[in-house]
Amino acid sequence: MTAGNASCARPRSRSDPRRPARAVARVALASAFAAFAALAPEGVAHAGVLRVCEPPAELDAVQQDTLFRFAAVVRSTLEASGASLALVSRAGLDLARFGMRYSHAGVSLRASPNAPWSVRQLYYDCETRRPRLYDEGLAGFVVGAGEPSTGWFAAVLLPAGAQDALERAARDDRLALRLLAGTYSANAHAFALRYQNCNQWVAELLGVAWSGLGSAQDDLRGAAQRWLTDSGYAPARFEVRNPLLIGAAAALPWLHLDDHPGEDVAAGVFRVSMPASIEAFARARAPGARRVEFCHAGRRIVVREGWTPIGAACVPQPGDRVVDLDG
Repeated sequence: MTAGNASCARPRSRSDPRRPARAVARVALASAFAAFAALAPEGVAHAGVLRVCEPPAELDAVQQDTLFRFAAVVRSTLEASGASLALVSRAGLDLARFGMRYSHAGVSLRASPNAPWSVRQLYYDCETRRPRLYDEGLAGFVVGAGEPSTGWFAAVLLPAGAQDALERAARDDRLALRLLAGTYSANAHAFALRYQNCNQWVAELLGVAWSGLGSAQDDLRGAAQRWLTDSGYAPARFEVRNPLLIGAAAALPWLHLDDHPGEDVAAGVFRVSMPASIEAFARARAPGARRVEFCHAGRRIVVREGWTPIGAACVPQPGDRVVDLDG
């Protein structure tokens, strides 16, 4: 297990001194699906989403202040919740065209050996071209957002039984690594074993934790996927209608088609684990699960408890908590 400071939606961050000296860059699921649009003629101006293994632009002082204070609000809220674990998600590049806000999920652990509330998660390592597991400080997870002027974070807090089972699984290094696939695909099919993306590792971890499968189980990933299927887990559905884009995107090293059913590929449909599908499954399987969503826009932070999402403009509604960073 490696300690790192990055998110699945961006390359190396320069802001965390605990970062290993060797640069480890990441590819985002959001970037990969945005590539479908970027490959279209009208999207050529946005082809920068294809350069996902390059370092991000430097943040200015105001952006850094906002992001670190945003992370502090998230951390203090998790600490006050009394929970020992949270399923967390953050937004990367814009997936609104697919009706999604969040691109990358992980498990935040109060008692992480890395730092309190560090996030255990999967990344694609651009240098080795392999998926790897990282324990990342919460600030790094938040700072990794693709757009520093507006950011989104969500946490699902679980009832005791579901929380404790997931914490045992997430803290078991041997089990966590046994669930790690050898090959990454940003659009990995949710019920295939050939590839894996960052969110699929979280889904399979839930499958192992809540089914009672142990680390000694043969075919651990397959067993987890079978349990998820039998338990009603529904991955997100991406629809890409232009076959030329599908063919072009397949040339990218982090997108693959050969794990998806032929009829799905022909129809331009990709069933992929995403934060929204993980949250929906957790809500259905763990009655009493609570959700807290955070956003920042300008110098305002909005915090909402409940399953109703905050609007796209990050405008507070009655009952929301608002933190004025200039107040």
